Amino acid sequence: MKPAPEDELIPTRRSLLTRLKDWEDRDGWKEFFDAYWRLIYGVALKAGLTESEAEEVVQETVVTVAKQMPTFRYDAAGSFKAWLLQITRWRIVDQFRKRQPWEQSAGPASDSGSSRTGTAERIPAEEMDLQPTWDEAWERNLMDVALQRVRNRITPRHYQIFDLYVLKEWPVREVTRTLHVNAAQVYLTKHRVSGLVREELRRLEKQFAATEGKPLMNPDER
Repeated sequence: MKPAPEDELIPTRRSLLTRLKDWEDRDGWKEFFDAYWRLIYGVALKAGLTESEAEEVVQETVVTVAKQMPTFRYDAAGSFKAWLLQITRWRIVDQFRKRQPWEQSAGPASDSGSSRTGTAERIPAEEMDLQPTWDEAWERNLMDVALQRVRNRITPRHYQIFDLYVLKEWPVREVTRTLHVNAAQVYLTKHRVSGLVREELRRLEKQFAATEGKPLMNPDER
């Protein structure tokens, strides 16, 4: 499979965010959503929201980003990572505020049907420290994006070998028996694909690090 040119496969974060100024750029918005929705959703769940509330956080975060795009410009005082966390935090706080009084005072969910995660709901939402969760989820999200992009560059067979042997940690004997390949193929595939993943991670980290800026936001438009 012939890989796509680098500028098509991994556009810089700056160029992607600039494209989002155009509401009609469906590909740009799809790329943004695919890259970040799991990150936002997972952090919202860990903050103590239900699945449906976390979905609302994802939707409202994307809407907030969209509202800022027409007047988008960079401010060297911040970073995209921190800016997106701040928006996500605001949307999480909104969801806690929407709850009825009896929901606000409820403890962690029991096993009787609620989808709410067990969390420190007794702490005011504004005071929750989401930074450690966000940092961990951010790194995991980078890996997920890198793996997806590598998957698009190699054959399904090679990714299957890599998935079973490296990601799922199957013994090489099980991989060879299940996929009807020899051990040499497994080792070579691991070496090649692992190199591609490291390459993608370096590119992503460089791009995120290069995007040391943030769109300015009017506090009234949170």
